[in-house]
Amino acid sequence: MTKTIHIDGNTIPFKEGQTIIEAATAAGIYIPHLCHHPEFTAHGSCKLCTVNVNGRNCSACTFAAMEGQEVLNNSQELKADRQKITQMLFVEGNHFCPSCEKTGNCQLQAVAYHLNMLDSHFPHFYSHRELDASHAEVIIDHNRCIFCTLCVRASDEHDGKAVFAISGRGINKHLIINSESGLLKDTNIEATDLAAHICPTGAILIKHTGYQVPIGERTYDHQHIDQISLAVEQTDEN
Repeated sequence: MTKTIHIDGNTIPFKEGQTIIEAATAAGIYIPHLCHHPEFTAHGSCKLCTVNVNGRNCSACTFAAMEGQEVLNNSQELKADRQKITQMLFVEGNHFCPSCEKTGNCQLQAVAYHLNMLDSHFPHFYSHRELDASHAEVIIDHNRCIFCTLCVRASDEHDGKAVFAISGRGINKHLIINSESGLLKDTNIEATDLAAHICPTGAILIKHTGYQVPIGERTYDHQHIDQISLAVEQTDEN
């Protein structure tokens, strides 16, 4: 007998061991997220995928799908919370889309559009974080890091190099480089590593490739993130 959950009133089948976001994705239902990736261990750090399960708020990327669950994904309350989270991500870092090379390819920007985020609402921190351009091929702009840990997990679980880690808590949290000098040039990261390409913002970029794809012809310029995310993640899961 097929096991099912209900998401916004729709009956959704799931397989044993699937999380709510995995079951939703397989059924063509988009749940906004930034730190989730089907290839890697779930982390639950961005909280954008928060859904209401039987009256309790949970991270869809870490919470297992179970028979009898009534899941709310598109309530006005959740939409408002997601918009506030996204606004805070913008102001806690230095995310100025018009001047960023990642614009049009940035998941954070695309999620903001999806959530109809029209302004940042909160005062900008204008935090000063270092830029590491020491590596011959890869650059890190810590100003744009949202601590999703995707680069950490990609380097660890896919590339087998453990180049990155997160240190500190709260306002002192920061991405660190696993080298004695703390610089990217003293690691074994390469431009072909998945960790160098998986960043959902413009924090990690490949040198000498800026604007090769013109603005207006980029990933999210013609398709919304929900369409692209579902297509990519359904392919990865298959």
